[in-house]
Amino acid sequence: MKKRAIVTGASSGIGKEISGVLVEMGYEVYGFGRSFSDEEPDQIDTKRDLTGKICTENGTDAQNEEKGMLHRIVCDLLDTQELERQIKQIRRQGGVQLLVNNAGVGYYGLHEELNTQKIQKLVRTNLEVPMVLTSLLLRNLKKCAGTIINISSVTAQLNNPHGCAYGATKAGLSSFSRSLFDEVRKYGVRVVTIQPDMTKTELYRNADFAQGEEEASYLLPEEIAETVRDILYMREGAVVTEITLRPQLHRIRRK
Repeated sequence: MKKRAIVTGASSGIGKEISGVLVEMGYEVYGFGRSFSDEEPDQIDTKRDLTGKICTENGTDAQNEEKGMLHRIVCDLLDTQELERQIKQIRRQGGVQLLVNNAGVGYYGLHEELNTQKIQKLVRTNLEVPMVLTSLLLRNLKKCAGTIINISSVTAQLNNPHGCAYGATKAGLSSFSRSLFDEVRKYGVRVVTIQPDMTKTELYRNADFAQGEEEASYLLPEEIAETVRDILYMREGAVVTEITLRPQLHRIRRK
């Protein structure tokens, strides 16, 4: 029986790479995204392996039996009522062993320049949604001694001028993870926070800066995904609760 995982922000970047790794590992993945590219069907009952090949429902393809499957779910995570409906539908189909809270948004600049809508979107996407999903799935995860992986940021540990609100939401997520682990560890639930530094994704599309041009000045989404793989392969009973990933060089360029 396949293990089942929920991944937010699965349509691109880090979330897409994590979903791919989990499918390789044999997970049935429910990937949430606001939209998926035209060549990627968004119906919940569509199943593909990493090559894009449709997986058979009855598992008669030997190669597909070893892989998991991906359900692409188009959902606005800030629509709490719809999000809750989707989670309840997934739970009715069976247990969930893994929750990856990856979806995030970033707005940068002087704090006085952030309007109310941007501040609310930062707080709701980066902090409220992981808390809501965890609450909806925690009883299920306790029953199966599951795992929660929160994708935070290195900014959770730093002062963040020109990114005060973003850093605050990530600090809140990391704090939530630490407290949650102490709350649920006796049930066998692992809670792990990954705190990446600058990664080559679309997160900085709203910023006036980007990663450096040298490859050693940024992380790649697949490197965070491989970290997820390492976490899940750790022996039962051992937990690395926080992992910080940083590029070798510190380089930022103005757009």
